[in-house]
Amino acid sequence: MQLPPIAATTIGSFPRPKWLANATRSQTTFNLEGDRLREGLDDATSVAIRDQELAGLDLVTDGEQRRPHFIDHILNSLEGVDTVNRVPKGVYRRRDDVHQVPHVFGALKRRKPAVVEDLQFAKARTDRPVKMAVPGPMTVVDSTLDDHYGGDEAAMAMDVATALNQELRDLQAAGADVVQIDEPAMTRYHEKVATYGARALDRCIEGITIPTIVHLCYGYPGGKDLQHEYEYPELFPLLLETNISGVAVEFARSNYDPAILEVCKERLVMFGCVDPSDVPVPPLESVVTRVRDVLRYLDPEKLLLAPDCGLMTVSRELAFAKARLLADTAAELRRTL
Repeated sequence: MQLPPIAATTIGSFPRPKWLANATRSQTTFNLEGDRLREGLDDATSVAIRDQELAGLDLVTDGEQRRPHFIDHILNSLEGVDTVNRVPKGVYRRRDDVHQVPHVFGALKRRKPAVVEDLQFAKARTDRPVKMAVPGPMTVVDSTLDDHYGGDEAAMAMDVATALNQELRDLQAAGADVVQIDEPAMTRYHEKVATYGARALDRCIEGITIPTIVHLCYGYPGGKDLQHEYEYPELFPLLLETNISGVAVEFARSNYDPAILEVCKERLVMFGCVDPSDVPVPPLESVVTRVRDVLRYLDPEKLLLAPDCGLMTVSRELAFAKARLLADTAAELRRTL
């Protein structure tokens, strides 16, 4: 895989066409069934890939059109978990949210591939490098209710990591150019990263030689308050002890000082510089300035530009405009390097 300096990409998800599904951040209800649904998912994925190409992105995704939920899509490939008969659990630290989550009733083991066919479909429809994402072990633990491991989160996380390692090996063999591990739980539980989360990440990527990026998403479900009481500087030293290739970080909404990223300069950094929520597209000059600031601390060869998070919750027109903005920002910065 050869990416240009300051490559433009996205986190992964794109809006679904209204004819395909009714979707929110937490749930998707498809409007089609059977063969019609399969054809609709193929068509929506093709459109999402083509939109990314037209926007000028250097590294594309499948748009995550097939995924009812980014956790369930992986969990449905595992033994030992029930995603249908959901159970209540409090999630999101320092929030009083109770969600209906999948129920873990047995040892978690991979029984079939989850996103390998999704990758193969995408690779057949673009000549650009393709990135695929899976949820990380800590986030799977945080997003399910354990009724098997007796509260031993480390043991559960390592079983998830073993299953994910098998998935990532198959993705690598199928031609994935980059794999992304989504770990919003890491930004909420730094002490668990130290206890077992960092170790589980390394288990995920054993034998993986393509770039591996962990997405350190803060998450703003339902437009609630920002979660920056757990800050990146506390997390980076733990992750820099692992073998991951790099990190994806959210700077558009957090307005962190880019100087904190200097410790990551030997790794890839996917720099969140555009707000993915339903707000207007910012001026090109403002995003160029934001990225120029971070280039004081990072090598352009190791820098990728992205929205803070996925674009699935905005209109297709707005998602395209924000993807185009990322590509235009990258082109302007490459022109003036």
